[in-house]
Amino acid sequence: MTILIVSSTEDPASTNMKKYLLKHNGWQNHGELFNHPVYKNDVIDSLLVTIDDRHIRHENIDKEVSDNFDIHLHQLIVVSRHRSKTGEPTLTTHPLGNFGEARFGGRDRTFVKSSPRLMTTLLRLIKKHAKNNRLYHQVSFEVTHHGPYVDIPALFAEVGSTEEEWRKEPPAKAIADAIFELLSKYKSEEDLPKDMPVLVGIGGGHYAPRFTDLVFEKKVAFGHMIPNYQIDAGLVNREILQKVFDATPGFDGVYIHRKALKKSMVRTFEEMLEEMDIKIWRSADLKAL
Repeated sequence: MTILIVSSTEDPASTNMKKYLLKHNGWQNHGELFNHPVYKNDVIDSLLVTIDDRHIRHENIDKEVSDNFDIHLHQLIVVSRHRSKTGEPTLTTHPLGNFGEARFGGRDRTFVKSSPRLMTTLLRLIKKHAKNNRLYHQVSFEVTHHGPYVDIPALFAEVGSTEEEWRKEPPAKAIADAIFELLSKYKSEEDLPKDMPVLVGIGGGHYAPRFTDLVFEKKVAFGHMIPNYQIDAGLVNREILQKVFDATPGFDGVYIHRKALKKSMVRTFEEMLEEMDIKIWRSADLKAL
């Protein structure tokens, strides 16, 4: 059981995060793949590989690595840059998948298994390291979007959102240190406390503000998250919801960001979820951290 960490040479933020991951103890050379050295760390049960192409376009990288090294992988963590039109400095993490056409890697209307407890715990650690290093970045989830497709649970950890931020080392170090701390304590979803219900989030913007706030205040973990813009595009129906639930390990129910949705849409989701026998959680149902 090994965790795969992937960095890309075409991505300066990814390259910086790799640099700071390798500063931690325990790494040993483990051969070569994609014309780059591969590093193995038994302390965190991880394999670190480097590619030259874009992360989101490198489909089935888990199979390539596992076949090449005859190793069983159970988790993918991709270290990456994040680009946005606003250019706001961010440190984020998110699951993988596509509600519609796979324009940015992955498969049409297909979701990779998320890592709710690992991803949520990582976000909390990123916030801790950002605060300790006096960073000014917004720390938040991003909703489910883009590829690549893999068969194992996966998450992205990203520095955003401009070339200037991607090349800065402190934000990359904060995420790298958070990843190493996470994997030093927890190797899989099963290692984490079970007192965090695992929910799918519905509603809100790309940076999932309500779900982000909740995980900093409550004992809860989020897997896939569905934003307003996918709902408004008509891409979220019962079939898609079931795919999202199936791709959220440990799924316990749904949290609806009611203030972000029209009342009629909230009612539509409530009726659909009731028909599907899915529990709808409210903040009052969640215990404080």
